[in-house]
Amino acid sequence: MDLATGSTVDLSWDRVQADIKGRVNILEAARRQGVRRYVFASSNHATGMYELEQPYASIVAGAYDGLDPASVPLIGTNWPTRPDSPYGVGKAFSEAAARYYSDRYGISCICLRIGTVLAEDRPKIPRHYATLLTHRDLVQLVGCALRAPVELRYGVYYGVSANTWRFWDIANAAEDLGYEPQDDAERFRSGSDGRA
Repeated sequence: MDLATGSTVDLSWDRVQADIKGRVNILEAARRQGVRRYVFASSNHATGMYELEQPYASIVAGAYDGLDPASVPLIGTNWPTRPDSPYGVGKAFSEAAARYYSDRYGISCICLRIGTVLAEDRPKIPRHYATLLTHRDLVQLVGCALRAPVELRYGVYYGVSANTWRFWDIANAAEDLGYEPQDDAERFRSGSDGRA
């Protein structure tokens, strides 16, 4: 699994450029060595600008009045990328590079747009109630990506738990990878441990 040099949206352009160069080097090495499956830890920040629009901006702020979580349009991986930072631009570029290596060289490339993963494994701010990806669900998602059918040539999937206020569409992750998240960040509001 290919991770970034840093996981903060505050990365400088220089760091992002170095990260992009390193990612292309990894893909090229994978091609030369005949690697069949490449799993890339992308990021939700490849589409983070959607969060400035309604209803997502209200959800991120924890302002739920008048909103029904069941009626919120889910942001799909087929929506245009809208990076919110140089970090997000780097992730979007790397998804495109993975697509190229899949189409041109036949490497099965799976890009996981990871949500919010925290050491504490629980929400800390209102946005996290929508974007949390628990450790348990992250382990499941990565396992699903590694075990996906070899016929799956390329795919982009959001990595998020089954949060009540989730606004990313994970239907293709369920269909293509068999991903079935178990946790809902909403349970932390009631004081439970957040496990299903």
